[in-house]
Amino acid sequence: MRLFSWVVCLPAVAALLAGPVSAKEWKTVTITLEGAYAPWNTTNADGTLGGFEPELAKVLCARMNVECKLVASDWDGMITALNAGKFDVIMDALAITDERRQVIDFSIPYASTPAGFATAKNGSLANISGTGTTVSLDVGENKGAPAIKALRTALKGKAIGIMTATAYAGFIRDNFGDVADIQEYKTGPERDLDLQAGRIDVGFDDAVYFSSAFDEMGGELVFTGPLIGGPVWGEGEALGLRKSDTDLRDMFNAAIRSALEDGTVRTLSEKYLKTDVTPK
Repeated sequence: MRLFSWVVCLPAVAALLAGPVSAKEWKTVTITLEGAYAPWNTTNADGTLGGFEPELAKVLCARMNVECKLVASDWDGMITALNAGKFDVIMDALAITDERRQVIDFSIPYASTPAGFATAKNGSLANISGTGTTVSLDVGENKGAPAIKALRTALKGKAIGIMTATAYAGFIRDNFGDVADIQEYKTGPERDLDLQAGRIDVGFDDAVYFSSAFDEMGGELVFTGPLIGGPVWGEGEALGLRKSDTDLRDMFNAAIRSALEDGTVRTLSEKYLKTDVTPK
């Protein structure tokens, strides 16, 4: 679901990954999550990590017969820290993209979700064209799509809030940067507070994230316009791993397949995300 500002470092990262790598027996695996992207992952009152992804991580690690340690870290530095060896896996609603494949590897996807715009419930942009529907966009099918044309008209001259270093940020800049004021935030909650206070007109983010945020804000925010899903967001959300750790990737792939096939992913996502995010 998100892009990082690490692309300028590709040559240096590639050099790091070019050397020979010896096989490793995986007994302990360190997984990083933001701990601030509810309901995907959150930090509990006692400092532990909770939510859909931490619970799924426990299941996957048990099936792999390895001990997993969950640690919180800043979103925008995760890929750099992964390749520096500070942890072994990123599990933070991380969308598979071609740009990321240049520097890290991915597991098979364990989730797939649409994204959408949010605005004040009683604001002038509530219930714009397409509200209550979902459209599927192919890769590259952006400004020319009827749904995007209608949104560009509705959001002309408005302020759109997005999380920095995300796939959504690139999508919004590419399709609305010439007609709207794009404001970037380090975290979703920071953006949501500005949206609630009227300092921006709409926000754009993962639909599951927003559904949870709406509850946290007492129903003052709502979706507006169509939800946007499909290949435009890539294959789905997956684990991010170092390119050298193909054995660990294969272990996680087997565990994810098992959890998808027996309905565990569906059960956990319906519990925490209130919807089935199983990749179709």
